[in-house]
Amino acid sequence: MVMKKRFMMRTVTVMTAAVLMATTAACSSKSGTNAGGSDKKDEPTTISIMSTFFSQEPPGEDNLIVKEIEKRTNTKLKITWVSPNNYADKLNVTLASGDLPDLILADYPQRYPLVKSMAQQGAFWDLTNLYKNYPNLAKFPELTWKNLAFGDGKNYGIPRVRPVYGQTGLNIRKDWLDKLGLKEPTTTDELYEVMKAFTTKDPDGNGKNDTYGFLGYADPTGIGKFNVIETAFTKTVGDWKMENGILTPIIFLPAQKEALTYLNKLYVEKLIPEDFSILKQTQTLDMMKAGKGGIDAVPMDQAWESTAELRKTNPDAYVKPLVSLNDTSVTDPGSFGMFLIPKKVPEAKVKKIMEFMDYGASDEGSDLANYGFKDVHFTEQDGFKIPTEQAKKDNVSQQAMGQIFLKFDKYQKAYKSGITKDYYDAHAKIIDERAKFAVLDPSIGVDSDAWVKYWPEYQKKIADMKVKMIVGKETSASYDKFVADLKADPNFLKIVQEMNESYKKKNG
Repeated sequence: MVMKKRFMMRTVTVMTAAVLMATTAACSSKSGTNAGGSDKKDEPTTISIMSTFFSQEPPGEDNLIVKEIEKRTNTKLKITWVSPNNYADKLNVTLASGDLPDLILADYPQRYPLVKSMAQQGAFWDLTNLYKNYPNLAKFPELTWKNLAFGDGKNYGIPRVRPVYGQTGLNIRKDWLDKLGLKEPTTTDELYEVMKAFTTKDPDGNGKNDTYGFLGYADPTGIGKFNVIETAFTKTVGDWKMENGILTPIIFLPAQKEALTYLNKLYVEKLIPEDFSILKQTQTLDMMKAGKGGIDAVPMDQAWESTAELRKTNPDAYVKPLVSLNDTSVTDPGSFGMFLIPKKVPEAKVKKIMEFMDYGASDEGSDLANYGFKDVHFTEQDGFKIPTEQAKKDNVSQQAMGQIFLKFDKYQKAYKSGITKDYYDAHAKIIDERAKFAVLDPSIGVDSDAWVKYWPEYQKKIADMKVKMIVGKETSASYDKFVADLKADPNFLKIVQEMNESYKKKNG
C-alpha cells in the first residue's frame, strides 16, 4: 500500500512537471528568440519590489509562478512581501530611510504625506508621458491615471488597476422581494419601504423577528457602507462636492443632514443593526451569508459569495446587485494604490521595469500571475478559469502575485469563482447600467498642505458627529452649530481654500 501510494504520488509529480515544462517551452518558443536571430540572451535585470499580499502566506522565492515570470521577462525578482495589517507603518519607515526598492507599492498614495512631499522633491520618476509608450499600461482607463495624479497633474506611479464604474453598490435579496411581492427599489423612499418589510414581515419564514433591512456599519473615517445612502442624497462620492464651481465639503450641504436624518429613522425603527457603529465589514458579510439581512453594500463579487453560501440551504436565494438609488451609483478611484519608481533607479533600468509591468498588464502576464498554468492551476469552463486544488498548494491567485500583475477588466467584479455564465452576463450588464448613473469623487488627486495637517482631526470629529446623529445622541440644533463652527474655523477654511486652488491647478 505504501509503495503503491508513493508510486502514484511520483507519477502525479512527474506529470505535473511535464505539463509545466511543456508550457514553459511553448512560451520560450514564442518570446525567447532575440531580434536578428541571435540565440544570445541578455543578463536578467534584477528588480527589487516591496508589495503586499492577501493570501495566507506570501509567495516564496521558489514559487512556480515567480520563477516563470522571471523566465518570461528575463528578470531576477527580489520581492519583500509585507502584511496588509502593517503595510502603512512599513511603507512610512521605508520611505523615511531612503533605502528604497526599485518598485514600491503605495497602497493609498494620497494618505501618505511623505509620498507627496518626496514626489514634489523629485524622489520618484515622473511617468506622465512615459507610460503611454507601453501598450498594455496605456489601456488602463484615462480616469484611473488622472485620479492617481497629484495636484501638479503628474503621475508618479503605475496603477494597481481596478474598475472605476459599477463594482460597488447596494445588493438586495431578490428572493425576499419576490416572496413579499415587492419591486426593486430605485429611490430612498422605496428603499425605506423595502427595508421595513424585510425587518417586520418575516421574509425568511422562520416565524421570528430576527432580520434587518440593511446590514451597514461605520468606520473610523466615516459611516462605512452607509455612504451609498449618503451618496444618494448628496449626489457625490467622498467628502467633497462641486457646488457652483466651488469644491465644497459635504458637511456644509443640507443634503448631508437629510441623509443623517434618514439614517436616524432607520436606526430608531431598528431596520439596521443597533450596534452598527462597532460592527466590522467581515461581520456584516457573515450576517448576510447567514440570512440575517436583506440589503448590503459590497462589491458584486462579494454579493455572489453571499448568494453561493445562502444557496447551500435555500436554492432560490439571490443577492442581486441594484443599479442605482435616486439616480446615482457610486464609483471607485480605479486603482488600489500605485507602484513608484525611485529616481535613484537609472533611466535604462526604468525602461526595463516599465516593460516588466507592461507584461504584467497583458493578458498573458496577468493570467499567469493570477491563475497560473492551464490544466495545472486552473481549468476552463464557459470561458471562466476555475482554480484547482493545486493552485491553493502553489499559492497562485490574485491575492498573491496578482497584487503586482493585473490587467484592466471593466467586468472584473462581475466574476466570482463558481458563478454561472447567465448570472455573470447579467451582472456585467448591471455594471454597464451603473456607469450611466455614476457620480465621481471630485477631490481625488487634489491635495493641500492644510488638508494633510488638519484633516485627520476634523475627519474624526465629523465621523463622530455623523454616528451620534444617526443614533440620536446629537440634536438637529447641535448639528447645525457644529457645521457653523466649521464654517468659521480658520484652519478648516484654509483646507477648503487650498483644496480649491489645487483642484483648479489640476483641472485647468
